[in-house]
Amino acid sequence: MGFKAIWLTKDGDAGSTELKELDESAFDTYPQAAGTVRVAISHSTLNYKDALAITHRSPVVRSWPMIPGIDGAGVVTSSSDPRWGIGDPVMLNGWGAGELHWGCLSQRMQLPGEWLQPLPAGMSAAQAMGVGTAGYTAMLCVMALQDAGLPPGQGEILVTGASGGVGSYAIALLSSAGYRVVASSGKPEEADYLRSLGASEVIDRQGLNEPGKPLQKERWAGVVDSVGSYTLANALAQTQYGGAVAACGLAQGMELPATVAPFILRGVRLLGIDSVMCPMPRRNAAWRRLASELDQAKLGTIARAIGLGDAIEAAHSLLANRIRGRLLVALPPA
Repeated sequence: MGFKAIWLTKDGDAGSTELKELDESAFDTYPQAAGTVRVAISHSTLNYKDALAITHRSPVVRSWPMIPGIDGAGVVTSSSDPRWGIGDPVMLNGWGAGELHWGCLSQRMQLPGEWLQPLPAGMSAAQAMGVGTAGYTAMLCVMALQDAGLPPGQGEILVTGASGGVGSYAIALLSSAGYRVVASSGKPEEADYLRSLGASEVIDRQGLNEPGKPLQKERWAGVVDSVGSYTLANALAQTQYGGAVAACGLAQGMELPATVAPFILRGVRLLGIDSVMCPMPRRNAAWRRLASELDQAKLGTIARAIGLGDAIEAAHSLLANRIRGRLLVALPPA
């Protein structure tokens, strides 16, 4: 049976991206497709990492040829894994899909059974992928701040990269939980959108994304940062005594031009958030909370659907910072 997928190849230093027709025999040909469960993918997403892979802007892909797509949801079509039977609705986030293993920007995929999860109770495939890795990562950040002992009412929570996927969901989740959220964005035209998600205040990112002093005026009880670089360094320098910063991204850069001053003089805690290899019990807990705590009306505000054929152009728009919220990729049946 044939199916369509975003197909990435590399010849020397030159990368190529196309929408390609493949046959399911490819699953038995390429080691990048090793797995025990075949899934008809109905919905995927376009994440920042997917965009980097599709545009060949960063060495995200480590095995060629590759099908990108770190998120996917659909129905099992065949399985040699006793945990999954034909017709089971399943989803996947991370685990190296789209990097080392073929991912889910494809109408069909073969995946290791241990990477799969059942769809959260009460969520459709479209809803789960509307949330995707961005919302799941945002929930991991919220859980980390709460585990660090930051209850609502202790002070303001800064969310950087606020109009992106992680930022949008972090605002929605934190505000619903009773936190006062301050959104940092370089898009003043998105202020109404950010307030509709629950931000109490919107500030210009200009004050955060440039070099700053090692210690600055204390403001934030906690931070959710998806930006890295100077933004993360300044957020740390502005965090209150005993506060915590959840770091999950590098949209501005991978470097961290900071000092140890916030850690040794204010007891600030830097919490690393990894969604790719997060152990299954914690990711299941995150998804249970998403299913019960996320306002579904806000999900409709954050995510919009595109087709598989639109994903290549949309990847360029995402890296150019022209996308708000989340891109859900709806795939027709093969």
